[in-house]
Parts: sequence; C-alpha cells; structure tokens
Amino acid sequence: MKEQAIIVGGTTGMGKATAEILLKDGVEVIILGRPNKNLDSTKEALSILGSVKTVGIDLLDSKTTQDFINELKSIAPNVKHLVNAAGYFSPKPFLEHTSEDYDIYQSFNKAFFFISQAVANQMKENGGGSIVNIGSMWGKQAVKATPSSAYSMAKAGLHSLTQHLAMELAEYNIRVNAVSPAVVVTPIYGSFIEKDKIEETLQGFNEFHPIGRVGRPNDIAKTIHFLLTDQSSWVTGAVWDIDGGVMAGRN
Repeated sequence: MKEQAIIVGGTTGMGKATAEILLKDGVEVIILGRPNKNLDSTKEALSILGSVKTVGIDLLDSKTTQDFINELKSIAPNVKHLVNAAGYFSPKPFLEHTSEDYDIYQSFNKAFFFISQAVANQMKENGGGSIVNIGSMWGKQAVKATPSSAYSMAKAGLHSLTQHLAMELAEYNIRVNAVSPAVVVTPIYGSFIEKDKIEETLQGFNEFHPIGRVGRPNDIAKTIHFLLTDQSSWVTGAVWDIDGGVMAGRN
C-alpha cells in the first residue's frame, strides 16, 4: 500500500503546493478542506499527478473535525505524513478585537491539536511518520503595519506545540517540525484584500524582506517536503524561518 499524507488545508497556497510535490513522489495525498467547489476542483487538478482523496471538513465546526477523526483509520490507514496548513489572517488592532475574532484562531489550533493526536496514534501503529505545522513569522515578531495579536498568539502556540510533540513522539519514530513564513502570496489575505488584487498589493512588501521579494507557495512547500522526508531524519522540534531573511534583520 502507498504511503499516505494528510494535508489539512490543501486546496490552495502552501498546502496545495506541498500536495503537488508529494504526489510526484508517489505518495497518496488526502486533502482536508471546506466542502465546496474549490475542494472538487483541487481534486480534479491534482489527480493528474497521482492518487488524491478529498475530505470536506470545516475546522471551525468541532463536529466535522470529530467526524473525520472517527473515520481516520478507514480513510488513511497508512498515513506517514501530516501537514497542518490551513489558516486565516485578518489584521485588526488589539483594542478592536472581538471574542468572535479570537475564537476563529483558537478553533484552528484546537482542530490541529486533535487531528494531530489522532494521526499520531495512527502513525504509531504504522511505525512512525512526520508532522509539519505551518506557523508564522508573526508568531515570533510583531509588525505594526499588520496588527494581529490573536493570530500571532495562535501561531506562537502552534510553534510551542511543535516542540512539545517532538519531545513526546520521538520514541514512536514520529518527527514534528514547523515552518515560519513571512509574506507569501496566497489566498489567506483574501479576508481583507480583494482576491484579484492580492498579487499586486503584496508587492508592496518586497523590500520588507532582505532577499527583496515576497515568498511563493513553492518556496515554503519545498522545505515542508524536506522536513517530511528522511532527508531530514535528524531534525525534530525545529521551527524554521522560511522568510526571505525577515527574522535576520531589515532593509
């Protein structure tokens, strides 16, 4: 049976780019995403590269998350890889944040926590595996132009979870790492930028990065792939800055 990879939030951006690389490796990919046309079109587009399954799930709805967990063993009996890639980003000043805003970010983390727990139990039965979380530069450093206290708090928590799971799961041959991107051109900015203007708008952040450009999904996906495979067999508990140099300094 083929190795299987679960990508939570694999219909766009970094998750989808990672799915493409894994499919080219011959891994069967299971994409979790909101049950809409985008999930169907992603499956159709990626199926030309290999075996793709899709599961409709709303990470903000604990029932659909639990339904997936209950069916995990039948959906992904041979899972060896997990990528927690889903996200939401909508900058708002701390003094204006509502309870509803806060709950969105924490709901994502709750879903990641319990999906990872279920998958890790399955990986344990399978002799091991690798988990990669997509964190964020904002979880390490505040940026006044994009106030994001609740988002950053959640991402910092995801970084911490990465390190704790790396310690706890090492004895089961399960490695856990994270990537911490800066500005990457993905649809996540669609909550506050018109979809057809994301590319143009984000070009204003080119000089924010010492390398001189914003990131692309494949910039991050290639590192995620490296962390998932045996090429990085001695790496666990790492939170890697894949950020065009932002954490090193400023232009």
